[in-house]
Amino acid sequence: MKSPGWSLPIPLLFLLPACAVIGAVVLYPALRVVMLSFTDYNMINPPQSVGWANYQRLWADPLFWSALANSALYLIVVVPVLVLIPALLAILVNRALPGLAFFRAALYLPVVTSLVISALVWKWLYAEQGLLNTALRASGLVDDPIRFLTEPENALLSVMAVTVWSGLGYYMVIYLAGLQSIPAALLEVAELEGVSRRQQIQYIVLPLLRPQMAVVAVMSGMASMKVFEEVYVMTQGGPLESTKTLVFYLYESAFVDFELGYAAAAGVLLFILTLGLSLINLRLLGKS
Repeated sequence: MKSPGWSLPIPLLFLLPACAVIGAVVLYPALRVVMLSFTDYNMINPPQSVGWANYQRLWADPLFWSALANSALYLIVVVPVLVLIPALLAILVNRALPGLAFFRAALYLPVVTSLVISALVWKWLYAEQGLLNTALRASGLVDDPIRFLTEPENALLSVMAVTVWSGLGYYMVIYLAGLQSIPAALLEVAELEGVSRRQQIQYIVLPLLRPQMAVVAVMSGMASMKVFEEVYVMTQGGPLESTKTLVFYLYESAFVDFELGYAAAAGVLLFILTLGLSLINLRLLGKS
């Protein structure tokens, strides 16, 4: 006989350990950040409630808006590149040709390389006496070295290039998985009908890759909004705040200025923006 009273269904009992871990390491810290965003807290004195003062200060801080603009520019520039170029690379390597295994491995190598190491290598390449400037001057393309990381006009784009380079292989693999699901017979029939390779890619392959494009667009968008390592290693937010992103602004507020309540408010706004991108992801996937 069943015991009287209320009892959890068996499947929920199996989920309880995972739910407890998620609650402890995800939900509770997130709620704690929201609570801290309404306080003045410096890790030494107890948090003091300040209401909406942190959010009002963010609204009035031009440095916050500059960091947000840099993050938005990062999003606008990097995402289209990481949606299109990996798709073309995946189409290029999705065939049985000699040497393609090495080419695939070379493209994926930056993915498994520490981003800090990659940023350090690129910082050396970008130096005024580095390999890039040496090659440009030797080829006669420039007379004076290009200040990739010390000119505000160049710095953010130079950091973006590192983000793109490190993500190409990862997103290429996502597209390769999508290409494997396209029936080979479909392309064979198109070829028999006289459809050129370019037309096959434009009218058959790319439309069938729309679900993968939606995933890549939002994943790369979220990564662009949260970029930190490249900025920290290569520029420290300079020159003249030209590479200071929203996450770096949050980091400085929390661990340089020790204004954790203020940084928590910035973190809440970052979460809202990231959540918005996630909702866009769901909408795009639903339409694909």
